[in-house]
Amino acid sequence: MIETTDLLIIGAGPAGIAAALAAAPSGARITLIDDNPLAGGQIWRDGPQAKLPTLARQLRQDLQHHTNVRHYPATRVIAQSGARQLLLEDPQRGWRIHYDKLILCTGARELLLPFPGWTLPGVTGAGGLQALIKGGLPVSGQRLVIAGSGPLLLASAATARQAGADILRVAEQAPRSAVAGFAAQLPRWPHKALQAFGLFDRHYRTDTHVLAALGSDRLEGVRLSQRGQIVELACERLACGFGLIPNTQLGQALGCALDGHALAVDEWQTSSLVDHYAAGECTGFGGSELALVEGAIAGHAAVGDRDAARALWSRRKRWQGFADTLNHAFALDPRLKSLAQPDTLVCRCEDVTYAALSGHRDWREAKLASRCGMGACQGRVCGGATSHLFGWQQAAPRPPFSPARIDTLLCLDDTPPA
Repeated sequence: MIETTDLLIIGAGPAGIAAALAAAPSGARITLIDDNPLAGGQIWRDGPQAKLPTLARQLRQDLQHHTNVRHYPATRVIAQSGARQLLLEDPQRGWRIHYDKLILCTGARELLLPFPGWTLPGVTGAGGLQALIKGGLPVSGQRLVIAGSGPLLLASAATARQAGADILRVAEQAPRSAVAGFAAQLPRWPHKALQAFGLFDRHYRTDTHVLAALGSDRLEGVRLSQRGQIVELACERLACGFGLIPNTQLGQALGCALDGHALAVDEWQTSSLVDHYAAGECTGFGGSELALVEGAIAGHAAVGDRDAARALWSRRKRWQGFADTLNHAFALDPRLKSLAQPDTLVCRCEDVTYAALSGHRDWREAKLASRCGMGACQGRVCGGATSHLFGWQQAAPRPPFSPARIDTLLCLDDTPPA
């Protein structure tokens, strides 16, 4: 079976929702897919302990009012099956969909940098811990250290604190001067200033980064460099996140060009491929406000309403200013490249150490020699780490892009030559 749609939107986070709502009044047939069970993406992730903001709930309701928007949750892209055609899979079936235009809103994932002990049970990503807590993970009474860089640390700490965790330290690697400079700029975006004030934690320390997770069978403590001094804290959980990496894999597989580590787009959010747009954090990290306006611009542009898209350019510029300020303030210190020791695992799926990778020239050579990136995560974790550590650029992924059932892959047998 081949389904057809005028506009396919991949990703139902803020950018994808905004794109669908902007395009819906045109009457176009719109299909919105996401691998999560509910719309909202990672930032508005739902769960037993999640408290969604009013805006997220309102946008979900608005989506339901448009009969020309079909939302397929728990759905993944498995492969490209022809020109403007993708193979999809949900828990019940696999099928192909043909689209006239496409908007990529594939978001971003955490950058996890390897350090001694980072694979111990009890160590997670900062955003990963937040998602686990929203999904029902009990942390009440547990001692918790959060380390890395960026505002996600404070957001994760707030979620954990509300769930009853004992926050021992929020370790921000950026220097005090950079964080103070960022805070001084926040009045330009009053909502963000108010948000930052509400998230402040008295255990927040700048110029502080993780050195090692301590323990044998599971996490027992953490060693930090805190403003030049070594500090050790006993704890049950350590959450580390060193910023975000744009999810560009699908865009690359389709042939979209990159701008640095993000998908390249023009003023209409158009990628290097005709009729293929991109919006949100796959084009660079800037927060939900930037993702919403970029998604709306892409949605208007995709259905030919360029006047409505152009009217949003000034708002996008405003939030791009915030993104630039944020990314400059929380740039990663070069010292973080030396956290891993020779025997520290970099690719945890295939047990590949830092020493096994350091002598190679690029990602392909390292992959051939060590199986780095060939495990379950398919390089989604170690790929970002090796890019930061060695400057390697990952190649475009090959299908299937995600694990798939045999009956889904058999749908490709009926695919005519492109």
